[in-house]
Amino acid sequence: MTHFAPEDRVLVSPRHLAGAGLDRLTDALGPLIHLFSWPSQRDAATGHIAIDSPDGSLFLTFSPSHPAGRWWTIAHHEPYWEVQFSRQTPIEAIAAVTQALPQLLGDRRHADRIPLTTSTLAQIADMNHWQAGDGTFTTPDGHCLLQHTPGDETPWRFQHHVYDGFDTHWHATFTQDTPEQLVAQFFTHLATTTPVERAFRDIPYLVQHLDDALITPVRRAAVNPHVHHAGAQLAHAVRRR
Repeated sequence: MTHFAPEDRVLVSPRHLAGAGLDRLTDALGPLIHLFSWPSQRDAATGHIAIDSPDGSLFLTFSPSHPAGRWWTIAHHEPYWEVQFSRQTPIEAIAAVTQALPQLLGDRRHADRIPLTTSTLAQIADMNHWQAGDGTFTTPDGHCLLQHTPGDETPWRFQHHVYDGFDTHWHATFTQDTPEQLVAQFFTHLATTTPVERAFRDIPYLVQHLDDALITPVRRAAVNPHVHHAGAQLAHAVRRR
């Protein structure tokens, strides 16, 4: 077993286990504010951030003091649809959604820097070895589930936990009329095998020594950290067969 100090930078896969990664909060909010000039307001006392699209049709809120843990809400007015992410949802998948919003509204500036997936949910699941069921896709380790129920008010639901363990629960929901492109953006950047970087202390405690999670060092790797992680992924997969 490899031991890490709390402040060590590490690469983690699969992404759904990595925790929120809120030290990268600017990846989700910065492009809207700085690249697209969306108006924003911040409450320094609570950390609450509100961002509106220039045409007023869409707004995003980040509420780290929300009592129910629903930290992220994206809502569109006509037609009305809403996307929510809870606290431990990986920031990389959230950022994939927020960065796509201007293109969704017709602003294609920087489209070359913010690619949109062209794959269907089923294709994304198949490429990343999620298991298909009756209206569901499930990670190989069973910890994360995408449920698609077209007739429901909220037809797309991602649910995650590790053995019902504390601080490993997160949810992502997309209501009716949400463009499926946004669901695919989220799924693409959640399901990919590319690892994400975290401080070791920010990985949920129950994941830190979980056999289903692969955690490798950033600074102590003998080769490029991502190359090292890819080799470890292959060895990890062979051991688990």
